[in-house]
Amino acid sequence: MESIVYVVDDDKLARESLEWLIDSVGLPVKVYESGQTFLNDYRPGQAGCLVLDVRMPDINGMDLHTKLKQDGCTLPVIIMTGHADVAMAVRAMKAGAYDFIEKPYNDSLMLERIQSAIAFDLDNRKAQERIDSVKERLSKLTPREYEVLQYVLKSTANKIIAAELNISIKTVELHRSNLMTKMQAGSVTELVRLALIAGIE
Repeated sequence: MESIVYVVDDDKLARESLEWLIDSVGLPVKVYESGQTFLNDYRPGQAGCLVLDVRMPDINGMDLHTKLKQDGCTLPVIIMTGHADVAMAVRAMKAGAYDFIEKPYNDSLMLERIQSAIAFDLDNRKAQERIDSVKERLSKLTPREYEVLQYVLKSTANKIIAAELNISIKTVELHRSNLMTKMQAGSVTELVRLALIAGIE
């Protein structure tokens, strides 16, 4: 998926200047004069990053960032403002902003932060894809296989699993074999790693 840099700034000159800067390094860029026009156009799931000005007439940058977080948007957000103060920077970072840049900014610094945010976004998306893949495999386990999985993750011996579940050792071995196949795990070590990815303790 191609990454897009979204720029939201009500200042026409600032918006066009940033569009030119981003375009000059070959990155796809879309610019918006207001938070609402961005919301109308943005498609959830699109990769990239968002560069947001703080002071805007309809929805200010901080509120737009908050709304996006509430809606589950995972785009890294770079907050920029010409009226920076420490409290605003702290608030932006606590709210999960990727970075906070004061205007006037250094062009090379802005590009470096944008490229860093895009790389961060792509890493996050790959990690989420891995999690989703493992959870999909988990969903294919039968309730009994999942039960056996819990014991295997605790390094419980087959004979103890059999006794606790009141089934034969041969049945435990069958469940273990099935769950290893469904989880696409070549070893117990790999199974533990997959369980950790899926958030199973």
